[in-house]
Amino acid sequence: MRMGRLVLWVGGVMGIGFGMAAFGWGADNVPPEGFSALFNGKDLTGWQAARGRTETPEERAKWLEHWKVEDGIIKFDGKGPDLWTSKKYKNFILMVDWRLPRPGDSGIYLRGQPKSQVNIWCSPLGSGEVWGYRTDKKMPEEVQKACTPLKRADRPVGQWNTFKITMRGDRLTVELNGEVVIKDAQLPGVPPEGEIALQRHGDPIEFKNIFIQELPSQ
Repeated sequence: MRMGRLVLWVGGVMGIGFGMAAFGWGADNVPPEGFSALFNGKDLTGWQAARGRTETPEERAKWLEHWKVEDGIIKFDGKGPDLWTSKKYKNFILMVDWRLPRPGDSGIYLRGQPKSQVNIWCSPLGSGEVWGYRTDKKMPEEVQKACTPLKRADRPVGQWNTFKITMRGDRLTVELNGEVVIKDAQLPGVPPEGEIALQRHGDPIEFKNIFIQELPSQ
């Protein structure tokens, strides 16, 4: 329901900045060692709006009117559906660059469900919040508290931000622009595997440098 820029992790070294190329670690959309690219910088191969089934050419053509690739950036106009990976993932490290062109709301769905969403938004709480768990009154207080950002690490609207999202079992850690905002939060009932999604919430948003490293089962 909700949800600033760039952190890189290569060989155990983390850097923060305005783009991968600025550090000499490769061009945009080229994965660091140990990671695979979920977005190739050219088109939306590997992504679909129909979750868990093969979508029709007509369905794909419809959402491609709203999710477009320009200059190596996924640009969403806010009017289309959520965009899901065609592949499911279990344990992983996910790195994503995102930018809000104007104040807005979006997020990243984990393990195939909106409840385990890492928010992107302009709230004073800051991005990284896990809305579905923080606001669930049926959850223990410690679960709700752990899903609330430790700090606001967003860059100003219009600038790029980077998430580093680590999902292991039912535990989630989120770094935003090099700052830990969610630390080892438990997500009770989260599925053991599922697709990853870029959320639509009626606002424009942009993505690039979407990389994943699958982790061994615990």
